Amino acid sequence: MAFLSQTALFPVLRMLGLASALLAVIFVINNFLIFGVDAPGIINTLRLGDALGVAQPKQGYNIALTLLGIVQTAVAGLALAYVVWHCRKTNDLRSDANWMDSASAYIVRLAFWAVLLVGLADALLSFLRVEGFHTVLFGEVGGAAIALPSQRGFFVHIPLILLAGLIAMKEKSVSFVWLTLLVVVAEFLIVVARFIYGYEQTFMGDLVRFWYAALFLFASAYTLKEDGHVRVDVLYAGLQRRTKSILNIIGTVFFGIPLCWLILMRGMWGKSSLINSPMMNFETSMSGFGMYVKYLMAAFLVVFALSMILQFTAYLLNSMADIEENLSDDDSGEEVVA
Repeated sequence: MAFLSQTALFPVLRMLGLASALLAVIFVINNFLIFGVDAPGIINTLRLGDALGVAQPKQGYNIALTLLGIVQTAVAGLALAYVVWHCRKTNDLRSDANWMDSASAYIVRLAFWAVLLVGLADALLSFLRVEGFHTVLFGEVGGAAIALPSQRGFFVHIPLILLAGLIAMKEKSVSFVWLTLLVVVAEFLIVVARFIYGYEQTFMGDLVRFWYAALFLFASAYTLKEDGHVRVDVLYAGLQRRTKSILNIIGTVFFGIPLCWLILMRGMWGKSSLINSPMMNFETSMSGFGMYVKYLMAAFLVVFALSMILQFTAYLLNSMADIEENLSDDDSGEEVVA
C-alpha cells in the first residue's frame, strides 16, 4: 500500500482525473455546438473520422464554421496543456478536490433553479392552454407560439435556464429539502384538485414527475460528497481509513468515472442518440396538453453524469490526499461513515 504513494501513480491519476473532468465539460459544450449550429467538432477538424470510424459530412464547412472547429480543437488542447502545467506546478490535492467540488455544486445549483423556474412557468402555460386562456392573454400569434414545443423551449425555457445560471452564481445555499417539499406540494395539489374539486389535468402529473426525476438525479453528486450512498459494507466498515481510500480510488477509476463517461458517450455521440434526439427535437409527451419538458428530462442525465464526474474526481483527489497525508479515522475527529 505504501508503494502507491511513493511512485508516479498518484501524479498520473491526478492528471487523468483533472483532464477527464475538463474534457467532460468541453464534450458537453461541443455537443450542443455540433448538433445545434453544425460546428465541425474536433474529430472533423482534425480529419480523424476515417480512423475512428465516424462518418464525416460530405459538404464542406464555411469559413465561420471552420474557424469554430479550430477553436473547439484549440480549447481541448489548451485544457490538456493546462492540466499538465498545473500538475507540474503544484501538488495540492485538497485544493484541486475543492475546485472540482465547487464546479459540481454549481452545476447542481443551476439545475435546481432551472427545474424550479421552468417547472412553474411551463405548468402555468399548460394550464392557460388547457383552459383556453392563452389566446386571450397572448393573442392568436402568441397563443399559437406557446403551443409549439420548439417555441416554448426557445423563448421560455432557455431564458429561464440562463437566469437560473445567474441565480446559482449568487445563491449558494440550495438545499434539496426544498425540491422534496415541492414534489410533496405538487402531489398534494393533485389530490385536493381531484377529490375535492374533481379537476385533473395531464400537466399536473407531469410537474410531479419532472421535479421527482430532478430530485434523484441532481442529488446524487451531493450524496456522494457526503458519502451517503448505500453500499454493501460488510468488510468496508471495519477497514482502516487508508485501506478505505485505496478502495475508493480503485472504485472511482474503474467504475465511477467510466460509468459517467459511458452515459455521455452513449447518450450524446450522435444526433439520434438517446439524449441528443429528444433534446434537439424538443420532444414532448404523447399528451398534447401536458407540460413540454420531456426533452429536459433527457438532459437530466447530462447533469447527472457531468456533476458525478466532477464529484468523483474530487473523491479521487481527496482519497489520494488521505493516503499521502497518512490520515487515520482518529485524525478527523470522527470515524468515516460508509
